[in-house]
Amino acid sequence: MSTSAEDLRAIALAEFSTAGYAATSLHRIADLAGLSKSSVLYHYASKETLLEATVAPAIHRMEEILNALEASALTPAGRAAFLSEFVDFILLYRREVNMFINQGPSLVDVPVIDEANEIVHRLADFFAANTASIEEKMRFGIALGGAAYMLCSPESMAFDTDQVDEARTALLTILTELLAPVTAPAVIGE
Repeated sequence: MSTSAEDLRAIALAEFSTAGYAATSLHRIADLAGLSKSSVLYHYASKETLLEATVAPAIHRMEEILNALEASALTPAGRAAFLSEFVDFILLYRREVNMFINQGPSLVDVPVIDEANEIVHRLADFFAANTASIEEKMRFGIALGGAAYMLCSPESMAFDTDQVDEARTALLTILTELLAPVTAPAVIGE
């Protein structure tokens, strides 16, 4: 059986997300794939090129989601569509999101990680510009960041298909409740 570029990406992603990008060598990926290091280099010119190949699909998908959000604004329908897409994104790309959250600060000046960080900043800027109160800003930050962090834990990495479906439903319910438009609180004594 030959190992394809796709197989190498999957092996590298698993190793990068568990052992860490800095701690993973091309030799280790080659060993896990049952190949020589030169065979890995045949497909990918460097470890950074392999990292880019592993995380680029997630980055591109998040950018598509953000583009759609920016086009729809925070209308109720736009908010619901964004939450659904966001939950599906973090469920599908748990390993990649794990890397961005846990390794991003140590991978400064790695172009593909810089690109991911730019998208996160763009998302934060969108919510900062399109929410009226500090409470709403905090709700979005805590809800989205908390959901991403929780779903990238080792426990959630092991979800089976039934658990993923159940987690998706639960997470959509929770996020929808957390991010419901904030109304002005009643003043006591009125």
